[in-house]
Amino acid sequence: MPVERVLPTPEAHDLLDLVRDLIGKEVAPRAAADESAGRFPREVFATLGAAGLLGLPYPEEHGGAAQPYEVYLQVIEELAAGWLAVGLGLSVHTLSCFPVAAYGTDAQRESLLPAMLGGRLLGAYCLSEPHSGSDAAALTTKAVRDADGYAVDGVKAWITHGGAADFYTLMARTSADGARGISCFHVPAGADGLSFGEPERKMGMKSSPTAQVRFDGVRLAPDALIGAEGEGFRIAMAALDGGRLGIAACAVGLAQAAFDAAASYAKERRQFGSRIVDFQGVGFMLADMATQIAAARALYLDAARARDAGRPYGTQAAMAKLFATDMCMKVTTDAVQVLGGYGYVEDFPVERHMREAKVLQIVEGTNQVQRLVIGRAIAKHDRL
Repeated sequence: MPVERVLPTPEAHDLLDLVRDLIGKEVAPRAAADESAGRFPREVFATLGAAGLLGLPYPEEHGGAAQPYEVYLQVIEELAAGWLAVGLGLSVHTLSCFPVAAYGTDAQRESLLPAMLGGRLLGAYCLSEPHSGSDAAALTTKAVRDADGYAVDGVKAWITHGGAADFYTLMARTSADGARGISCFHVPAGADGLSFGEPERKMGMKSSPTAQVRFDGVRLAPDALIGAEGEGFRIAMAALDGGRLGIAACAVGLAQAAFDAAASYAKERRQFGSRIVDFQGVGFMLADMATQIAAARALYLDAARARDAGRPYGTQAAMAKLFATDMCMKVTTDAVQVLGGYGYVEDFPVERHMREAKVLQIVEGTNQVQRLVIGRAIAKHDRL
C-alpha cells in the first residue's frame, strides 16, 4: 500500500501519483535484473527528465519545477523504494546542479540550468579524492589560472555517475590556503583531458556506476568558475546539507521497501499452524521497524520544512542522515531475518536491500562525520 503522506498542495499529490505510476511501469520491474547485470539505467533518467523530475526544487524560469524541498524529498523516497540506484541518482543530480543554481551568475544560470534541469543532462559531483574523503578540505586536485582560463590536474574518487554523466561539478584547489583555497567549476563531459577509471566493484548498487574521474590538463574557460575563487568549500558544504537530506530520504524509501516485503511475507508464511506475523517475536520486530521508519521520515521532513522556510537546517540534516541511514541498515537486516533462509537468497528483494543499505551510512559524509557535526553544534549552542 502507498505511504499516506501529508503534502502541502493538491499539485504535490498529483506529482506523487505520477511518480508512483512511473515507478510501477518503468522503474521497479527492471531493478532486480539490472542490478544483477550491473546495467546503468540511463534511459530511466531520460524518462524522469521527460516527466520534469530532474529539476524539482529549482525555479521554473530555468527549467525546474519550483517544488518545496519537502515534496522533492518525498519523490526521492518513493523512487528509492522502487530502486535505490534511481532515487540516489536523482539526489546526486540535484546536488550537482545546486552550485550553479545558488552561486552562479545570471548568465551562467541562463546558459546552463535549462539543460541541466530540463532532463537532457545528468550530473555528477566531484569532491572526494583517493586520499581526501571525510577531510574534504585536504583535496589536492589543482586548477591553475592562466591567461586563457584554468588548467585542471588531479583525480576524484567514488564519483556517482563517473563516466556516465553529462557534466561534472568540480571542487579544485586554486591556492594553497586550506579550505579557503578551494573553488568550484562546471566541467562538461566532453572536455579534453577528462577520463574515467573502471567502475568500482561494489557490494550493492551495482547498476549505479561509481568511478574515478581524472583530470589531465583539462582546459576550462574563465566562465567555468562558479562563485568566486576560494568560495568552493563553502559551496560544497552548502550543497552537502541538501544532499544529506536526499540520502536520508533514500534510506527511508529503501527501509520502507524492505519492511513492506517482510510484512507481506510474515502475513503469508505459516509455521506451527499460524501466520508468523502472529508470533510475538516477529510482530514486535515488525512494530519496531515501522516505528523507526516513521520516525526517520518525520525527522527528514522537519529539516526539509526548515529549509523551505529559510531557516538554518544543517544540524537537522546531519541528524536526519545519521538516524535514517542507521535505521535503514537495521530495518533491512531485520527484514532478512523475518524471511529467514528466503531472505538470504536473490529470489527475494530484501537480500539486495540489505546490501544496498550499507552505502547510505557512508555517502555524503560518513555517519561518524554526522556525529561530529552534531556534536560541534551542541558544544556551540545552548539548545538545538
